[in-house]
Amino acid sequence: MQDFPISPIGDRVKTTNMGQLKYSGLYTDFYELTMAQGYFFEKKAHQRVVFDYFFRRVPFKGGYVIFAGLQDLLEELVSFTYDEEAIAFLSSQGFKQEFLDYLRQFRFSGTIYGCKEGEVIFPNEPILRVEASIIEAQLIETLVLNYLNFQSLIASKTARIVHAAGERPVSDFGLRRAQGLGGPQASRAAFIGGVNSSSNTLAGSMYNIPVNGTMAHSWVQSFASELEAFQAYATQYPESSVLLVDTYNTLKSGIPNAIKAAKQLKRKGKSLKAIRLDSGDLAYLSKKARKMLDDEGLNEVSIIASNQLNEYVVQSLLVQHAPIDAFGVGTEMITGRPAAALDGVYKLVQMDEHPVIKRSDNLEKITLPGQKQVFRYTDDQGLFYADAIALVHEDEAPLEMQHPTNFAKQCNLSDYLAEPLHHLLMDGGTIVHERVSLGDIVAYSKKRLSQLPAEHKRLDNPHVYKVGLSESLKTLRDEMLDKAAH
Repeated sequence: MQDFPISPIGDRVKTTNMGQLKYSGLYTDFYELTMAQGYFFEKKAHQRVVFDYFFRRVPFKGGYVIFAGLQDLLEELVSFTYDEEAIAFLSSQGFKQEFLDYLRQFRFSGTIYGCKEGEVIFPNEPILRVEASIIEAQLIETLVLNYLNFQSLIASKTARIVHAAGERPVSDFGLRRAQGLGGPQASRAAFIGGVNSSSNTLAGSMYNIPVNGTMAHSWVQSFASELEAFQAYATQYPESSVLLVDTYNTLKSGIPNAIKAAKQLKRKGKSLKAIRLDSGDLAYLSKKARKMLDDEGLNEVSIIASNQLNEYVVQSLLVQHAPIDAFGVGTEMITGRPAAALDGVYKLVQMDEHPVIKRSDNLEKITLPGQKQVFRYTDDQGLFYADAIALVHEDEAPLEMQHPTNFAKQCNLSDYLAEPLHHLLMDGGTIVHERVSLGDIVAYSKKRLSQLPAEHKRLDNPHVYKVGLSESLKTLRDEMLDKAAH
């Protein structure tokens, strides 16, 4: 079974151009605005700075993160402005008139470099580099973190579930459990992570995601009998019927009635697409269902499983050889359970032409100063081996990298092919990279994930991917730390 069964009408929905909810420059934390006003009156409004976006830990005790949310972010930055309604609100909060006049003219005019959306990324390496005036860079901080942290979290959770499912399709059933108005973005991220369809109709329209739907228990309950409910549904949607068989009793009534409805369809030259199991022991019930269907000559009818699935449940079902053909996953995937958030951060690394550093007693929380590039190294089979973080002025990809915290460890990279991961995305506030369809982002992410060795994709105890520093970057960091200590 190559595709998740698209049930009534979903396969005929025509999508619109990508769109999204638009917010004003108020989509920021209040302290960003108080700092911005402070910069303004301290005559620092035009000071040039560089901020890095990165994350410190992989969620889910996993081995990688899928970078998502970039295109939505860039498009939102173009419309990040302050209209009169926003100005009136800020005035009511005590902001000064001169600063409010500045905000009336505000447009983000900075430059952004970063990884392609869908890239496989790892802790402590800069994913996005923002070069702008200090007020511009500060005001967009919350937006950057909100969009990238959320979508990258959901895409990464989804990739784990899809990996566990192997070749079996996975559909997003999560809108009703999603985080409020973040539902469409969550479905977009899930699509980047590998689902092949979604129940989220709005996301289908906004992002050109294939939409689907089966039926709810209420449909079955609304008829005088379960068989009538199945027959009516099959009559309405003879090309795409998926019957939910656990409203009353899965084995004693649900599957036998589905078989009757399937045979009636067959006599009309049609086929029942699938049955859906949404409760109970899914491994046991799927095996029983498969035998009952096959005994009646209905080998073509697929079995879909749903109900609080995650990567571990899916893995367990397949280890038990459950004959499940597709999975519908909701809550666990669309909320990124059990991780509440990706811990992405946005840190100042340069002011004017001078690198800056944030110190910490915890080595992992010391920032990397200056403008940087990330190089990815692949072996002769095209598999990822390591990433090295270097300063942008270094002429070539480093042939050796240093461990970020263990000063005795080095890694020779001379036998590997290097590629830069940062690309120019926005220049002077204008999006300059070629617009990429969501389908192309999905294909890119799938390709990149296929290049990640299997030991990094294990659900349990994945191998830690190598990320190191060039000698020049390590020297700069150490010299700045030493100077700060004195």
